[in-house]
Amino acid sequence: MLIKKKEMKELTKAEEQIMQILWKIEKGFVNDILAKLPIPKPAYNTVSTIVRILERKGFVGHTAYGKTHEYYPLVSKPEYTKNYFKGFMKNYFGNSYQALASFFTKENNLSIEELEEIKNLMDAEIKKQKEN
Repeated sequence: MLIKKKEMKELTKAEEQIMQILWKIEKGFVNDILAKLPIPKPAYNTVSTIVRILERKGFVGHTAYGKTHEYYPLVSKPEYTKNYFKGFMKNYFGNSYQALASFFTKENNLSIEELEEIKNLMDAEIKKQKEN
């Protein structure tokens, strides 16, 4: 089951925390996910409920072993990150990368070295695209 990019929903913080674990372990049972969560750990039923919600949303699939389910991500981390960032850009910066760059350079008090590093990355990408 693949999610069309424009249909992909944003994850809640709790759902994202579970997905981060599944992306890292690649597949696992609720107890495996629970073991990776920080203390204080939520209840088993809470994690199970969140995983089932992720499954309904199309982010997670499962393999059944009797009454036990092993869960795995259906959406890759890079795919979700790309989709999330597009929404972030639209909602916070009006799809303007110039506004994003301006925000980070002004609001984060970047050093000259950091700004030069960013400029070098951008120059390298410009060169690469011109060559193609």
